Amino acid sequence: MENIKITEEHKKKRLDTFISELYPLHTRSNIKNLITKGEILVNGVAEKAGYMLHLDDVIQINFPNPVPTTIEAEDLPLNIVYQDNDLLVINKAQGMTVHPANTCHSGTLVNALLYQVKDLSGINGEMRPGIVHRLDKDTSGLMLVAKNDFSHNDLAKQISTKTCIREYVALLVGVVTKDEGEITTHIGRDTKDRKKMSVLPANRGRLAITHFWVEKRYQHFTLVRFRLGTGRTHQIRVHARHIGHPIVGDVLYNPNKNNFNLRGQLLHSRYIEFTQPRTKERLHFVAPLPDYFEDVIKKLD
Repeated sequence: MENIKITEEHKKKRLDTFISELYPLHTRSNIKNLITKGEILVNGVAEKAGYMLHLDDVIQINFPNPVPTTIEAEDLPLNIVYQDNDLLVINKAQGMTVHPANTCHSGTLVNALLYQVKDLSGINGEMRPGIVHRLDKDTSGLMLVAKNDFSHNDLAKQISTKTCIREYVALLVGVVTKDEGEITTHIGRDTKDRKKMSVLPANRGRLAITHFWVEKRYQHFTLVRFRLGTGRTHQIRVHARHIGHPIVGDVLYNPNKNNFNLRGQLLHSRYIEFTQPRTKERLHFVAPLPDYFEDVIKKLD
């Protein structure tokens, strides 16, 4: 049970909004469900999700213990870049799904983690133990994995408050004329194709901010570095298409042409920087481009 006293900064906020901001890993629907079940109280009393907080209110939060996972551990290749008692940094390979789902029960990063790592946090439930943030199946590169709930909450807050820096590199179709810029839109589920995300009006999507810098221009392509200001599903891929320069090899957002006979998009999580939750040491890691990405760059050079 956690007790949180409301300060001047947070008074007049909705109860569910405040809890969502405090624990960004939990969905709004999950938080509303906890409020309804009486797992989240205000001054010892069950209130509605829309309750407006007052100065000095005391919020009591009881997150139920995680359900033990039933996912099978599998001996799969896993590139562990860094590991300590609280977390891991993984360099995920292209083609590996992060966690099991209805259509995918094995061969995922989670299956591999369960085989190689003794402890994983349980905040995200039995299907996603340890997973602080995701990468798309065909996106390669650095990911954070938490070994306990303390580090999971801390790392999630760093991502939410943008003190965790995540940078990607991608090869885009066409020549990007601006040297750098910021793409700001609202992103939500595509109304015609549920597998895709799209830029939508503000009242139908979530705010998405991506910063970019051109690293090198070629005759028909551009190598671009991206930094996430927010972390929406498919954000860089959607924003790249939005500015008229989809990512090379992205069959979902650039289906008409697959340059270089690739198996997925040339999008790589190259750099991550964050604070170790317990020691407060600032850590940073760089993952070189995978061989298939480097091969394309060499051809263009």
